[in-house]
Amino acid sequence: MPFRTRRLGAATLALTALAGFTVSLLSAQPAAAADPLRTLAAAKGKFIGTAVATSPLANETAYRTIAAREFNQVTAENAMKWDATEPSDNQYNFIGADQVVAFAQANNQIVHGHTLVWHSQTPSWVQSLSATAMKAAMLDHIATVVGHFANNSAVQSWDVVNEVFDESGGYRTSFWYNTLGSSFIADAFRAARAADPDAKLCINDYNVEGINAKSTAMYNLVSTLKSQGVPIDCVGFQSHLATQYGFPGQVTENVARFAALGVQVRFTELDVRIVLPADATEITTQNQYYTNIINACLASTACPGVTIWGFTDKYSWVPDTFPSEGQALIYDASYNAKADYTAIATALGGTPSGDTTAPSAPTNLTASGTTSSGTTLSWTASTDNTAVTGYDILRAPGASGGTFAVVGSSTSTSYADSGLSASSTYRYQVRAKDAAGNLSAVSATVSVTTPAGGGGPGGCSAVGTTQTQWQGGYVIQPVTVTNTGSGQITSWTVTFTLPAGHTITGSWNAVLTVSGQTVTAKNANYNGTLGAGASTSFGFQVARPTSNTALPSGYACAAS
Repeated sequence: MPFRTRRLGAATLALTALAGFTVSLLSAQPAAAADPLRTLAAAKGKFIGTAVATSPLANETAYRTIAAREFNQVTAENAMKWDATEPSDNQYNFIGADQVVAFAQANNQIVHGHTLVWHSQTPSWVQSLSATAMKAAMLDHIATVVGHFANNSAVQSWDVVNEVFDESGGYRTSFWYNTLGSSFIADAFRAARAADPDAKLCINDYNVEGINAKSTAMYNLVSTLKSQGVPIDCVGFQSHLATQYGFPGQVTENVARFAALGVQVRFTELDVRIVLPADATEITTQNQYYTNIINACLASTACPGVTIWGFTDKYSWVPDTFPSEGQALIYDASYNAKADYTAIATALGGTPSGDTTAPSAPTNLTASGTTSSGTTLSWTASTDNTAVTGYDILRAPGASGGTFAVVGSSTSTSYADSGLSASSTYRYQVRAKDAAGNLSAVSATVSVTTPAGGGGPGGCSAVGTTQTQWQGGYVIQPVTVTNTGSGQITSWTVTFTLPAGHTITGSWNAVLTVSGQTVTAKNANYNGTLGAGASTSFGFQVARPTSNTALPSGYACAAS
């Protein structure tokens, strides 16, 4: 059964209906038009979930509203990982994790704990321990973290062990495996069961959706663990997919063979990234991949549900890890539902807004303020039988030929395009979209020719955003670097000041050097060039004394 019944009070009666899969739920009629995803999924006896981050959960109304309205399951993106819950030996911090669980309880959602034992985001003090001390630390960590939530009816499952295989199906040579051998896996599951006898206990990995060497290694491990009486209840298929690599083969068959072992199969971290700029073919493929995963879960009683790894492109992990890729989630960065939202809703048996009428095409498209590296577009608004939610901007190179591709979106009737080449011609079109994912016909085409370059390098600005923080550290992501000048820049340098006692423990998308408390961040080799008005970002993680809540300050940017 996808959900479980635990010690429940009046505040969790809504969860009980899902937990027991009552007859009324299973026999529910198809949901009415305009129902959110969670209602559509529940009518199928499934959950639809999302990963949530603590900073936007605390600070953004739109983020909270969508997370509560659309999903009946949540996973903490980072707040339950080891570096967040036990950054120092036996110094536990549950502030972020408790925040996520409280949000779920308030919105009748269940919680999947992620993750207890993983080679990444585990503090260095653990990695350097002897075998005896490492095993003791692992068992203590599991007992304490799982035990903290054992009496909470919302927290119903855990990723006990995460990503133990390499791509060939061998054990990953992590510090866990190198120090403890493969026995740490069974030990971790037994410890989790002791801490919470009711929780569903999962093993989780990526690139195991289809039948291949890695998923076969996972299958063999689960089979062995089951034969040894190890309490393993479910297997998580992360499902970080990409349109350029094709859809995994034999997914349905793979689900079936794991189900035959007597375990659940969950799609735990679903997203579908696209090589940017996205074109219509890629978006169609993305929609189909989302549909395929939903259908694979619906086809098996062993699949309790699907969790999307976030829901808005604004906070997707993809651009930071794959700088040329993005648009992987079902809402855009302005919280507009995208076509892949509609694909999921349709697969679940609904029509999210009852709107099957496409908006009218935008009219009077014009370009103005064209410089050597950018131009500003404006147009007359489209109309729709409900409401237009935004516009896609399409661009093609040259005065003729070439392919129009989506280069951006706007919720207003204007858009500033940047990063253009000097002395070059471009053509633009605009199309409207509504909440149901309907797209209008494209507007008439407007052409622009950029003048020769000049004006020298521009200036730049840097703004840091706190993504998440805990007692012993925090993550600053993104630090947004913007070209504030009128010409292209080819490199940038950001400096800022760390509070006393704070140390950098990791960074991405920039090269960081530290002198005292001054940090200098220089662009990576792929994100130094920015057209006028264009932006990029980098991020970093910091350890700090447990009683210190200060954050970096004095961000300054220089460009050349």
